[in-house]
Amino acid sequence: MGVLFTKLLQLFSNSEHKVIIVGLDNAGKTTILYQFLMNEVVHTSPTIGSNVEEIVCKKTRFVMWDIGGQDSLRSSWTTYYANCDFVILVVDSTDRERLHISKNELYTMLQNEDLKKSRLLVLANKQDIKGKMSAAEISEQLKLTSLKDHTWQIQACCALTGEGLSQSLEWMLTQTGR
Repeated sequence: MGVLFTKLLQLFSNSEHKVIIVGLDNAGKTTILYQFLMNEVVHTSPTIGSNVEEIVCKKTRFVMWDIGGQDSLRSSWTTYYANCDFVILVVDSTDRERLHISKNELYTMLQNEDLKKSRLLVLANKQDIKGKMSAAEISEQLKLTSLKDHTWQIQACCALTGEGLSQSLEWMLTQTGR
């Protein structure tokens, strides 16, 4: 009887999940946030601090924190980790020179106790640009297959068109049990 009640409760309740969107400056984090929210491109400027929006998908609420990615702001990322269910790492697929910085930031983050149970979604953004790295290439460079303590997914996307973002939300929904 308890399992049935739990399943019914999940079916009819609005669950809420905290999501942090991180990545280096100019990766497309804010553009992705507003594509999730409004399904359109919004003119953005570099994020100082954070933006927060609630995205509702199939009765599941994702409270998404888009955190500034400039070098001087990355040390403040830890203040957003508490009770975080998902980490979205946005990677600029054309920025080969700084991919090692994204990798270092990712592995530093995942060592934090507050993120031990978080699931990881890597968005390989800017797939519309010639010369970009594929999602598979980024996955290899980030050594995602070595992540044994975190459930992860990588998704090719384009923040400007929204391509790949609905698949990202679907993956997140499946991770919540929806």
